[in-house]
Amino acid sequence: MNGVNLTLRVLHHGEKHLAKQLTAVAERHRTDPEIHHVALDLADWSRAHAQRLSDSADRHGLNLCDFADTPWPHLLSTLREKAAEALVHRPEPGLLLLRDLRELHLDAAENSLHWEMLAQVAQATKDDELLGLASACHPATLRQMRWTNTMIKVLAPQVLTGL
Repeated sequence: MNGVNLTLRVLHHGEKHLAKQLTAVAERHRTDPEIHHVALDLADWSRAHAQRLSDSADRHGLNLCDFADTPWPHLLSTLREKAAEALVHRPEPGLLLLRDLRELHLDAAENSLHWEMLAQVAQATKDDELLGLASACHPATLRQMRWTNTMIKVLAPQVLTGL
């Protein structure tokens, strides 16, 4: 496997992982409308990135079909809803939210680095299609990082000082 295919595979996995994590955080914090709705929107961005990566990988002879997706998404959604309801009664939901935002930020940062790597190899190999893909998707990943960073800046003082 060459470096381009490896980068496509790792980035595809990273975007699918981030989409799943964003969806889980949205469900876990469904009582906070801003977190819930923004996280769901950001998850859609990552799913779109994963689809675009899969389409591009096909043109490079790489199959990124994900057979690990669950056939029971409604069951997982119900379980997440029940878990979110249980968390409402926990005394430390703010600490959980900060941890979730930190994890999301790190996942998005990792994806950002891989988008940068893909852009660099696309420039080196003069692959305009891959460069266009990275140029189109990487800014959204940077916006995901800015959102998590902003939310951490807003919430950390309140949560960590007990205000």
